[in-house]
Amino acid sequence: MASKKTPKSANTKSKAAIKKAPVKKVTEKKVKPGKVDTGPRHPHGRLEATHKTKADLAKSLAAAVARTDEDTDLVEARLKTASNAQLLRLQKTNERVKQKYGGRDQMIEAITKAEKKGADKDYLAKLGSYSLPQLLDLATSSERRARS
Repeated sequence: MASKKTPKSANTKSKAAIKKAPVKKVTEKKVKPGKVDTGPRHPHGRLEATHKTKADLAKSLAAAVARTDEDTDLVEARLKTASNAQLLRLQKTNERVKQKYGGRDQMIEAITKAEKKGADKDYLAKLGSYSLPQLLDLATSSERRARS
């Protein structure tokens, strides 16, 4: 079956075709603030920006990280082989310990006071064998326990 074709006339256009295109709003250009000086993002760049060389950072961290029974020269040699990200993380931990507790011994005292084990010599010896990040973790968790 064939269908009839309707003749095209001038008024057969749909209303959607007659509508005009929307007018674009004129927006003012956003003024960008002055360039913010951001430091390097890669660990190697951050290390060089703050400490010049990896050896300098390892030397400065060796005294703080070394336990009482360790030689700082051996610790420094070990730290020189660590990655830049590890050194930067260790430096951040060291700064937090210095700021909050003053040093390794003061942090151990704070832990024993919070745990109420100041007279236990074995516990003190065990704490002395822990690394600085482990001690910081113990200190923060014991403070949380003491608060609750």
